Amino acid sequence: MVKSLVILDRLEIINEEFDARGVTPQQYDLLLADAWRHFGPHFFRYNFGIYEGEIRRVIPLRIRLAELALSKSQRRVLRRNADLEVSIAPYKITSETHDLFERHKHRFKSGVPNTIYDFIASDPESSPTELFEITVRDNGKLVAASFFDLAEHSVSAIYGCFDPVETTRSLGIFTMLKVMEYAGRLGFDFYYHGYAYEGSSFYDYKKHFAAIEAFDWNGEWSPFRKDG
Repeated sequence: MVKSLVILDRLEIINEEFDARGVTPQQYDLLLADAWRHFGPHFFRYNFGIYEGEIRRVIPLRIRLAELALSKSQRRVLRRNADLEVSIAPYKITSETHDLFERHKHRFKSGVPNTIYDFIASDPESSPTELFEITVRDNGKLVAASFFDLAEHSVSAIYGCFDPVETTRSLGIFTMLKVMEYAGRLGFDFYYHGYAYEGSSFYDYKKHFAAIEAFDWNGEWSPFRKDG
């Protein structure tokens, strides 16, 4: 049984989608700014979702890179992983990536994805955007990989996976920080790191950054205020 945590009257329920074989960087900026996400050629946006049997308001988030300041814990994550090899390049799915994804997906209790291609195009020619991959290696072993794409002024996170054995390294946060570092160095304005939910959820890690803005589903972004 679905329990409702929010009052739905007087609120427009948004649940939209379309498929596109290609969008320009300028078009992609506009889509991101209007809270659109995409997995492969499938673009979507929705302002309510079901989380653990409850209807939750969806909060699209982005980080204004010029104003980003790292917390003490985030600086510790960077120091803790200073021994790892990090590279950023156009994405290329390998058997290593598939193996890492299979190990990572067992962290989930529900909504377990079938394949990495649930999130990204199977090859660069099929991707509607310019897609990149950040890889992290420990003595040559792939321990984390995250995918992101580029608009004209924005970088958008798509999906990330890491070796569950390395949980203490906080590799999901580490790859986010390294992508933001890369984007800031190249002069991008925004890092779109996806949707979170109103209230506590698995996605709360997305809320723990400085310079976060939230979308109000009326076309406006404003500084994010944490729940409570």
